[in-house]
Formats: sequence, structure tokens, C-alpha cells
Amino acid sequence: MTTLWDTTGSAVVKELAVQRRTGGAVMSGVALTLVVVADESRVTEAEQAATAAAEVHPCRLLIVVRRQIEAPVPRLDAEVLVGGRLGPGEAVVMRMYGRLGLHAESVVLPLLAADAPVVTWWHEAPPDQIARDPLGVIADRRITDASMAADPMAALRVRAEDYAPGDTDLTWTRSTPWRATLASTLDSVSGRRGEPVRVQGGQVEGDPESATAQLVAGWLASRCGCAIPVVLGSRAPGASGIDSVLLRLDQDEEVRLQDDRKGGAVIDQPFRPESVVALPDRSLGELIGEELRRLDSDEPYSEALEAVTGAVGLSERAACRDHVWFDPMRPEQSEEPADGNGGGPRSAADAPAPTVPDVPGDTDEIALSGEHDSPADDSDEQQAVQAAEEAGTR
Repeated sequence: MTTLWDTTGSAVVKELAVQRRTGGAVMSGVALTLVVVADESRVTEAEQAATAAAEVHPCRLLIVVRRQIEAPVPRLDAEVLVGGRLGPGEAVVMRMYGRLGLHAESVVLPLLAADAPVVTWWHEAPPDQIARDPLGVIADRRITDASMAADPMAALRVRAEDYAPGDTDLTWTRSTPWRATLASTLDSVSGRRGEPVRVQGGQVEGDPESATAQLVAGWLASRCGCAIPVVLGSRAPGASGIDSVLLRLDQDEEVRLQDDRKGGAVIDQPFRPESVVALPDRSLGELIGEELRRLDSDEPYSEALEAVTGAVGLSERAACRDHVWFDPMRPEQSEEPADGNGGGPRSAADAPAPTVPDVPGDTDEIALSGEHDSPADDSDEQQAVQAAEEAGTR
């Protein structure tokens, strides 16, 4: 491992090439590039999960930590690893300070594996609009986690408003064991009858504020064509937010799947004795590994999201996103999207041209000093720094 303090993107690219040569490792068969955006408090957790996923899906791992965007001087600290604590592949951990965090793609783009898909995973509160984050715009698949938001149900509604094919959410991934067990149970009933089964109603018992429980109910409703509400159960649900699922079938039959609180679930179906199947809580790395298995659009997720939020036509939206510039320090001056899907400016002419500091000499000196001669390029925090320096000289 090599740590580069106060470095540049070019130096990171060169160091990665040096690490390959000295370590004797050449990642010529990577399946994808996994870009992880994480808070500093969650970096260790994100590294462990990404490393576990990379063991199953060989990839180049790029971890981006945006720190102190309000800092007056941009700075990049990077760790470059080829084989080590982040797995056998290539990994770069980048901590970005100041305005550089708003332009993280300028460092990430040269590090992407050639001719390989890009997956971006936010291990932090999901962005309101993915189009405002260039790391999401460049990705073929985008992974969020609504459970990390203060209000998971409101976060699901935001995900529906901002949805584009290729988006997915870990609250949906956590429901996979429940959905697989329910589908196999109905297949068993259908096999016994020798004809298809029709679901006429039912309910999901658990936490009505759980995004996972709501998505399971939405998935059942979209597949069965009937309302499946989430009701508060008599027992406190587990980590998934689901305690049991009850389905009412035609021919006056019922199927129930009950969490046994021992890492399994009890299946109760007509004309069969009770059976227990494994339903363990999976680690974060296993969830990410599942999402990396497919890089196309997840239509069942979009259908479940439609049923939960009332949105329509999610799968018909364009998969490509246009970047919408957003400055958290000056939100009133940021570009607004032309539609709810973060479509960006209405035309290229509507987008403001980038400004260049009117300062002679090397622009690296500007980055080091944090000062510009042009007032249009000075952010509020830079003006405060300059005022403090002038007071000190007096």
C-alpha cells in the first residue's frame, strides 16, 4: 500500500501503474469498476462490504470520501493498493477536501477500468437527484440504500421520482429471501393442484415504516393484481422489518410465511406439514455481491416501486442521465432539471459556460492558495479566508 498526501489525480494513476509493476499483478480480467461513495464514519464498513463483493466479482474498487467541502483549499489524499486489505485486486481510497469533492469525477474517470461497466454505490444518505452527482451519471448501475435516510418511506418516494432504468436499492435486495421463498411456496401449491394459483389478497405483517416490508407488499401487489397492505404485527419485526406474510388463495386456501427468529421461516400451506426454510440476515457485502450479478435494469424493482409510491411508467424512462450541476454552497445558483428524472438543462445553450480564473501563471498556485482574482470565482468561504488574512497583515 502507498499513501499519497496532498496529491493529484495524475499522481494516483501513475502510482497505480507502479504498484502493478512492482507487485507483479495485472488486473486484465476485471468484470467492472465499483465506485463507492461513503461518509468518513462509514468508510471501514464500506471497505469490508466492497472487499467481500470483490472476492466474488473481480473489480477495480474506487472509494470516494468527500470531506469538508467548505474547506477553502482543495486537497486529495489517496491510498493505492494492489492486493492487500481490500482484496486481491486494485483499489484506491480517495479523500477529497474542498471544492474538489464536487468534481470527484475529474479524479475517478482516469481510474476506471477500460471497457468495463461502472457501478456506483452510495453508502450514505441517498442523493435527492442522482443526476446532480457525476459519479452516478457515469455509472451503468446505481445502488442506493433508503434505509439510511431519516425517513425511509420518503426516500422511496424520492427514488421513484428520480428513477431511471439501472437504479436499485438495498432495501429491495434485503427482500430477496422473502420473495424467493414465497415464489417457491406458491409453485408448490400450483404443483399439487396441477394448475396455476391465483392470489386474491393478503397482507404483510411487520413495520409499516420499513422500506423492505413495503417493497415486498408492492412486489406481491404488482404480481398478483390485488392490494397487499403492510399492517403492524403482534410481534416486533426483525432487521428486515417483516414478521410474516399471509396470502389468501383461490379455493379458500391460505399460505403463511412466519419468521421464526432463529435465522429461518416457517411455511404453513394447505395439505402439507409445517416446514422450516433458511432465512438468514445477510451481510452488507453479500447484498452488494447480489446486486453486482446483474447490470441491466431491474424491472421487478421498478414495478414494486410503482405499487408502493403510485408512480407510473418508471421502466419506460430513459436509462441515460444528463449531469445537472448542483453547488451545495450556492443551491440557488445551481442548474434545475428539466423534468423529474433529472434530465438536466433543456438544451446545451441553457447551461452556463464554465468560468476560468483570470490569473496568469500555473493554476496549481491557485489551488494551493485558495484565492482567485476574479470575484465571480470566489465562494463565500474563500472570501472569509481572504478577509481574515488581510486583517492579519494589518
